[in-house]
Amino acid sequence: MSQHTSQWRYAAYGLAGLPLAMSALPVYVQVPAYYTSVHGMSLATLGWILFAARLVDTVQDPLLGHAIDRLHGGIARWMAPAALLLALSFAGLWLPPMAGVSSGWWLAAMLVLVYTAHSMVNIAYLAWGARIGGHDNKPAQLAAAGWREGAGLVGVMLASVIPAAILQGDPARAPADMLLFSGLFGGLLLLAMLALLRAAPAWPQPVQAAADWRAALRRMAANQGFRRLLAPYFLNALSVSLPATLALFFINDRLQAGAMAGPFLACYFAAAACGLPLWTRLAARIGPAACWRLGMVLAVLGFAGATLLGPGDTWPYLAVCIAAGAALGADLAMPPVLLARLIDTGESTGIYYGTLTLLGKLALALSGLALPVLAWLGYRPGVAEHTLALALVYAGVPCLLKLMALYSLKSLSRLAPPLPSSSRSIP
Repeated sequence: MSQHTSQWRYAAYGLAGLPLAMSALPVYVQVPAYYTSVHGMSLATLGWILFAARLVDTVQDPLLGHAIDRLHGGIARWMAPAALLLALSFAGLWLPPMAGVSSGWWLAAMLVLVYTAHSMVNIAYLAWGARIGGHDNKPAQLAAAGWREGAGLVGVMLASVIPAAILQGDPARAPADMLLFSGLFGGLLLLAMLALLRAAPAWPQPVQAAADWRAALRRMAANQGFRRLLAPYFLNALSVSLPATLALFFINDRLQAGAMAGPFLACYFAAAACGLPLWTRLAARIGPAACWRLGMVLAVLGFAGATLLGPGDTWPYLAVCIAAGAALGADLAMPPVLLARLIDTGESTGIYYGTLTLLGKLALALSGLALPVLAWLGYRPGVAEHTLALALVYAGVPCLLKLMALYSLKSLSRLAPPLPSSSRSIP
């Protein structure tokens, strides 16, 4: 297969990253503001619903990962119905019934369905990428990861601008407008699934170890490099989840710049998209662990200043968005590539990625508890009081968590060295 043909097949694989990211961002960022501003839900109630729904999502991921490991040639029979469920439940998320069912129960049910369907597709998708070209073909896996995360950044840019603009408009029109956005998402998801299943590199055959999930768990637990990855991954995920949950509240009430929410988020993800190719090239030279540590340093330097910002500080916050966004590329691309290097030949991949996504979603679940904590501290959405607590939880706590992740990652650098010099011409 020629290099040109390979790149097109990697692109066919990576395209699915766009709708998967396009659905994830509104669920984690816009849903809290949507249900407080459009449907009048209290901050404490919303926080506990987010925590409970995300906790349900957390515990199912390793089981889904094991099920994916057992798939033979039937990946289409897994991903197609999961993608359909994702499209339908994502649309339902924005349309709670006007009577008969409380918006709280509806939100909880739709969140569980969205999380389950997204996990079914995403874990299979990541496991697919980890074996592209064979276990030892690291350049192919890094190239596929670049396409995947690049497409994902396009998806989050769409998801940051369009829903933010809808939420800044007439609240009465927001449900109908979000339904149109859901239709756009569903169409893109259909196209991406067709490209993935028909044109991407073939779905890897399952490994023998998948037949016994207990043996797979024991092998995973014995993997020293994987154990060392867990703490920095979880701490870093929590440092990203807190700002994602609180971003719109910070922009609306701390900066009092709600009309700029879309541009702020777009600049953040545009900076990440521009930085992603640089991070992948740098990882080929210094290794993914060292590259990820540099990204964490940049994130702390860029984000720490947000705690000092107040009403009208739009230009300084724009600079924060660009710096933190540039660091995001390392957070997105390095952990999956690093994990792929830590899995031994012949081991299950789905159970590893299921465990990693479990940690990421546990971080998301815990970040939902920031909302009742802020309510206890006196913060109320739409009221420009007690926003110092909001600023500290939004930016100060994540920077502390990022520094902890940075420290705990240092032992991984020697376990994931740079690629050989002949493999450094990765696009």
